[in-house]
Amino acid sequence: MTINYDKRRIDIDGAAVASVEKKLSKLAKFFEDDAVADVKFTETRGRVVAEITIKSNRMYFRAEERAQDALSATDGAVDSIMRQIRKNKTKLEKKLRSGVLEPIAEELPAGDDELVRRKQFDLKPMSEEDALLQMELLNHKFYVFRNSDAGNAVCVCYKRDDGGNGIIETV
Repeated sequence: MTINYDKRRIDIDGAAVASVEKKLSKLAKFFEDDAVADVKFTETRGRVVAEITIKSNRMYFRAEERAQDALSATDGAVDSIMRQIRKNKTKLEKKLRSGVLEPIAEELPAGDDELVRRKQFDLKPMSEEDALLQMELLNHKFYVFRNSDAGNAVCVCYKRDDGGNGIIETV
C-alpha cells in the first residue's frame, strides 16, 4: 500500500508518521497491492484532524477523526475504517472488484462566493445497492451514480432525516 501525506500548516513528528504506517500496514491485508492511502493532517481550533482515504479497486474508504494530538486522531481514523470493513464485510467481499466511480477533486481558491471545491468524476454504471454501500463507506449524505437497474439513468442516493435512504432518479 502506498501512503501519501498532506500536512497543511501543521508539524507532525516522526512518531505520528510511524504510527500511521504501522496501523495502515495492518489494514493492507484487506486491499490489493496497488491500494493508495491519502493521509491528511490539519489543525483546527487547537485540535488535530486526521483524514484518511484509502482507494483500492475503485472503492473508497474514508474516515476523519479529531483529537488533541496526531497519534490519537490517527488511531481513531484507522479504527473507523476497520469498523467500516467489519460492518460491510459480506458486501465488500462481493463488491471490491466491481467498478465504481473514481472522483477527481480539484481545490478552488476561496473567493467572494461560497464555492470552495469542485469535484469531477466519471459515472460508472452500478446497482442501487452498490451506490448505497459506497455512500456509507465514504460517510457522505448523498452519492451520484449511473443506475444500472434503471437503464443507466443518472441518480442520487441520499440519507433521509428519518434514518432511511432515498434515491432520486432523472427522467
